[in-house]
Amino acid sequence: MSGSDFSEITKNKPEKSLLLPLKSKGGRNAHGRITVRHQGGGHKRMLRIIDFRRQIMDVPAKVTAIEYDPNRSSRIALLEYPNKVKTYIIAPLGLKVGDEVLSSDQKDTEAKTGNCMLLRYIPSGTMIHNIELFKGKGGQIVRSAGSSAQIMAKDENFAHIRLPSTEVRLVSLDCHATIGQVSNVEHEAMSIGKAGRSRWMGIRPTVRGLAMNPVDHPHGGGEGKSGQGNPHPVTPWGKPTKGYKTRRTRYSNKFIVKRRN
Repeated sequence: MSGSDFSEITKNKPEKSLLLPLKSKGGRNAHGRITVRHQGGGHKRMLRIIDFRRQIMDVPAKVTAIEYDPNRSSRIALLEYPNKVKTYIIAPLGLKVGDEVLSSDQKDTEAKTGNCMLLRYIPSGTMIHNIELFKGKGGQIVRSAGSSAQIMAKDENFAHIRLPSTEVRLVSLDCHATIGQVSNVEHEAMSIGKAGRSRWMGIRPTVRGLAMNPVDHPHGGGEGKSGQGNPHPVTPWGKPTKGYKTRRTRYSNKFIVKRRN
């Protein structure tokens, strides 16, 4: 088992004004039926309100703390503006207490770690994260620990961005992104180590279809250690799985320049 190094965290208690209660759903929908398996239990959490939009423009904010967020893999940074307004953002790698960050649409904004800018004014080759897909909606992609995207090129209306999956996608130059790589890079090296630790995180056990009875799964049954017997692996409900592509034709297909490997 291996855990995270919390050395960068400077504050143990979250900012009370930026908390909301988070009700555990246990993978159930409004009818009480399980629609997502293997969820339930786990430690109680409070939701941290993250400012993905970076709405306060052209006002420098001071980083007052780097905190842990149980709802995401990255660290979060607490910002304080001159008018004493406080917000959380996803903490980029290398951001420290006392640093100043800025959100601006101005052309002369410095492309430094933590600054939120229009893609139009971010130099090509820059590492970015928390990228908007629709102007004003707030960052939606590249938000997990250690991830970063790169601006490959720009044309008249779009930036060509290489995502962590190696996919190259067109994003409008009027969308915002934050400079830098997301913090907590060591997250990918973490090993859960035991089943109980997954339970603390709200993840319930997963049983292989092969280990079930025929009544429970199409792969179930057989004498001893037999194979799945099915030439096309399927889910418990008979849908193809294990590599079967399920992506439907989407409005965004036209924005994908190069598919992921």
